[in-house]
Amino acid sequence: MSERRMIAAAIQMSSTPDREENKKTAERLIREAASAGADLVSLPELWSCHGLEKVYRENAESIPGPTTDFLGSLARELGIYLLGGSILEKVPGSARLHNTSTLFAPSGELLAVYRKIHLFDVKVADREYLESRTIAPGKEIVTAKAGPATIGLSVCYDVRFPELYRMLALAGAEILMVPAAFTLQTGKDHWELLLRARAVENQAYVVAPAQWGQKADGRWTYGRSMIVDPWGVVLARCPDRDGFALAPLDLGCLESLRAEFPALANRRPEVYRSAL
Repeated sequence: MSERRMIAAAIQMSSTPDREENKKTAERLIREAASAGADLVSLPELWSCHGLEKVYRENAESIPGPTTDFLGSLARELGIYLLGGSILEKVPGSARLHNTSTLFAPSGELLAVYRKIHLFDVKVADREYLESRTIAPGKEIVTAKAGPATIGLSVCYDVRFPELYRMLALAGAEILMVPAAFTLQTGKDHWELLLRARAVENQAYVVAPAQWGQKADGRWTYGRSMIVDPWGVVLARCPDRDGFALAPLDLGCLESLRAEFPALANRRPEVYRSAL
């Protein structure tokens, strides 16, 4: 990692309800990404347990806890920044959980914790999704410093709410993280479109690791994990299998773009706060 450059990897998995199986897959892919030169590695949404709502509470844990300890130790061993996609977090005194993303430093330190704000309560062609039945929304917008870059955290359905990303950009975010488990029905039409839009309108890199394939409850997730540059160009994309997208992020070029094409110059954060 040079002064204003990073290499990012967006990991793609097809997680199951079996936490130990998922942990082995995640560790293998994280190690492969680090060996390929990545110094910022990211996992998808609910990578440690996915597909059966009835086992979510069994797999929920506190933060810090066993899964974040595992991620922190792996970040320290490999000397990387590691975004732990999202996991299910226990909420004291509540029957619901949080869908929570964590970011670790190469030292193993937990740098940031973000709880998904926008919950996936929708009807699509084949079924109804009610994430709020098991998940409580978060309330805090989160950025964190990661080496030469400022990272903005989000999770999946958040990507449909541009005001969140504008607030992250106004808070200094240069890399927007979007770990996801997009449905096949919405993903084939909107996934790339939304990621490229968030990159262009905020003049930021977007790193979007995703779930792919059919889940234990029968649903299909879209996959196509990708990394997008601030001009909206897709730098890397995963095919339909486990793996990772890998791309260099030139933060010096991003800084120049923001100076030469000052789309963020008219800063009125009060507008966006009122929109959330």
